Amino acid sequence: MNASSSNTGGPGSDENTAVRRNSNRPKYSRFTQQELPACKPILTPKWVISVFLLVGVVFIPIGVVSLLASRDVVEIVDRYDAICVPQNSTDDKVGYITNSDQDKTCVRTLTVPKKMKQPIYVYYQLENYYQNHRRYVKSRSDQQLRSASKMDDTGSCDPEDRVNGKPIVPCGLIAWSLFNDTYSFATNNNKSLVVNKKGIAWKSDRDHKFGKDVFPSNFQSGPLIGGGNLTNVSLDKQEDLIVWMRTAALPTFRKLYGKIEEDLMEGDVISVTLKNNYNTYSFDGKKKLVLSTTSWIGGKNDFLGIAYLTVGGLCFFLAMAFTVVYLVKPRQLGDPTYLSWNRNPGGN
Repeated sequence: MNASSSNTGGPGSDENTAVRRNSNRPKYSRFTQQELPACKPILTPKWVISVFLLVGVVFIPIGVVSLLASRDVVEIVDRYDAICVPQNSTDDKVGYITNSDQDKTCVRTLTVPKKMKQPIYVYYQLENYYQNHRRYVKSRSDQQLRSASKMDDTGSCDPEDRVNGKPIVPCGLIAWSLFNDTYSFATNNNKSLVVNKKGIAWKSDRDHKFGKDVFPSNFQSGPLIGGGNLTNVSLDKQEDLIVWMRTAALPTFRKLYGKIEEDLMEGDVISVTLKNNYNTYSFDGKKKLVLSTTSWIGGKNDFLGIAYLTVGGLCFFLAMAFTVVYLVKPRQLGDPTYLSWNRNPGGN
C-alpha cells in the first residue's frame, strides 16, 4: 500500500507529465524572465539639454547645406496642355486631341533664368493621373515582358489582352496608355539641342524585367488607341516604355524623357517644338514640360532642408528653454522634499 503510494507522482509518471503539458509556465530563460542586462539611463536635466543641443547643432548645418543645394538647382517648368489647343477647339478639347487628322504641333519659347550645367534632364509631368489605380496597376504581364515563350500569358492584361484572337505584346492598360508627346529643342541661333534618350531607364529594369527576345506584336492595333506606338526592336531597348511601365504612386508625377548634354547660358532662349498627342483632357489632367539640373541631393526639393532646419531649430529652442529653467529654478535629482506629501505636510 505504502509502496504503491510512494510511486505515485514520481519522476516520469503520467501525472507529472500531464501537469507539465497543461502548464502555461514558459521554459526558463533569461529572456523570458527579463533578466538580460539592460541600460536604464537616468534623464537628468544636463543629459536632456545636452542631447537636444547636440541634435540642434548637427541638424541645423545639414538643413542649411541641403537647402542651399536645392536652391542651386535650376528648373524650368512650362504647362502647355491648355495653350497648345487651337482657339477654335477650346470648347471641344477631347475632340481635338482624338482627331488624328488634325496637326498637333505646338511651339513654345522658354528662357533660361540661370546657367544650366549639363546634363540637363528633360521630364514630362502629369497631374491628376492616377497610375496607382488598382485595375490599372494589375493590367500587365511581367512574364510576357521577360520572355518570348510567355507571349500568350495575357491573363492579367484585361481588357487590352488580345486583338482578333491574337495576343498583344506588350499587353495591358499600362503599356496601352504609353505617353506619346514628343519634344525637340533649338536655341535662339537655330542650333538644335540633341536629346539623349539612352540610359533614362533603370538598369535593373532593362536587364531583368524586359526581355531581349521580346518584340512588340499587335500593339495599338485595336479599334481604340490609348497612346504611343513602339518601334520593331526588343523591349529592353524601348526605354520610353520601360520608364512608363514603372508606375507612379501619386497622381502628380514626373518621368524622364531624355537628357541634354550641353550647357545652357543665362538668357538663352529655347524654342520647343512639341507634338501635343497625349489625351489628358478627358479627365482634366495637366501636362508640363520640365527642364532641370541636379545637385548632390538630386533635383529641386526644399522639403529635406526645411525638415532638418525645423527639427534642429526646435531642439535648439528646447535646449535653451530647459537651460533657463534649470538655472532659474533648479531641482535636485532624487530630492524627497519635492514629493507632494512632503511639500504639504499639514494637508489631507
